[in-house]
Amino acid sequence: MRKKLAVLAVLLLCMGVSVFAQETIETLGFSLDVIWLFIGAILVFIMQIGFACVETGLTRAKNATNITMKNVMDFMFGALVYWALGWGFMWGKDALGGLIGTSEFFHGPMELTIENGNFYKNWFFQVVFAATSATIVSGAMAERTQFKSYLIYTCFISAFIYPISGHWIWGGGWLGSLGFHDFAGSTVVHSVGGWAALMGAAVLGPRIGKYVKGADGRVTVKAFPGHNIPYAALGALILFFGWFGFNAASTGAAAVGGGGIWSGLGIGRVAVTTCLAASAGAVSALIVSWIWFKKPDCSMTLNGLLAGLVGITAPCAVVSPGAAIAIGFIAGALVVFSVEFIDKVLKVDDPVGACSVHLTCGIFGTLAVGIWGNVEGVAVGVLHGGGFAQLGIQAIGVLSVAAWAGIISLVLFLLIKAIFGLRVSPKVEMMGLDLSEHKSEAYSGFQIFSNM
Repeated sequence: MRKKLAVLAVLLLCMGVSVFAQETIETLGFSLDVIWLFIGAILVFIMQIGFACVETGLTRAKNATNITMKNVMDFMFGALVYWALGWGFMWGKDALGGLIGTSEFFHGPMELTIENGNFYKNWFFQVVFAATSATIVSGAMAERTQFKSYLIYTCFISAFIYPISGHWIWGGGWLGSLGFHDFAGSTVVHSVGGWAALMGAAVLGPRIGKYVKGADGRVTVKAFPGHNIPYAALGALILFFGWFGFNAASTGAAAVGGGGIWSGLGIGRVAVTTCLAASAGAVSALIVSWIWFKKPDCSMTLNGLLAGLVGITAPCAVVSPGAAIAIGFIAGALVVFSVEFIDKVLKVDDPVGACSVHLTCGIFGTLAVGIWGNVEGVAVGVLHGGGFAQLGIQAIGVLSVAAWAGIISLVLFLLIKAIFGLRVSPKVEMMGLDLSEHKSEAYSGFQIFSNM
């Protein structure tokens, strides 16, 4: 009898230890996921500094305060409207056949359960992505946009435009169900911001003196060099640093449980492909600009770095390091040709090349999934025996988001222009937006000479 009791006691003890160990492992896994997403969100948040530096450095000194203010306030306003409306549209209960989310508006549960904890960690990680999409527009519309109008459209992008298409792809909507793959946002974040940037710059019109028609009727395109290239380089490198959170933390988890690209197992590969694509993009843009302009162009090289990052953002988890180099190299060349095309053929004035970096390379990166993708059950591209099925799905996603973000952004900017006014007056533009819009000089005490 005593032996039976002893055996029973040992069994009960083992079961208790087993249950305790299982709960401990699950708790540890959840804790790792929370910490990893928190670190990733902080890295992506730091990218706001990068965007501010790049845009300020590549524009003129008389508008530096205005650029800085926009890159600060688009996050502040964006966070508020994304909590109130954007999160619900993007991640709420699916409705209308995968078109929109319809719950969790003004959401914020007080009881600290695992489910509620998941909401808070996910919301914090997602809000920095929403802010990134909105801030892309700032660079393309720099140096001639009314500050109040900027605040209006940045709120609308974070509350409505970005979340709706985001729901289609990441929030359980129709594109995700179709098999569309965008790991960290070449389309969800960058193309959406790029389409809004292109529409905004087109509606706004070019800066004074950008396109000058001569007596013979020929149009001369005038360059407005950035006033602080080291500042732009600092911004690009900060963006590179933050992008490791942007891409690698999009695994959504640090724990290995479950495996696959959406777990800790995928972090290393994503970091490596991100690093290699960015490096290849910078090298490619350097080479192409050196051949094209007869000199190694610094601003183009910096945009090549960013082009490689945007291009690898969608396929980073499903391609090999070699493929990442190819993607980055092509993106770096594309951004040079795109800047020239948008500037000289379309005659859309984009002071920092935002449309080329985020739209052109966002589209390319999205399609790259269907070419180089090599993960069974997720995305297998043309070069790995998958045929054109995945590439076709990626193309459908590109066209759908183009129609959504492009048309809605165009309507939005036309409405703002008609109701509130979109562009500053010629006098204000010539003076610079720092003094006219903010009564504050970025470089007080320095004499600033403007080429326009």
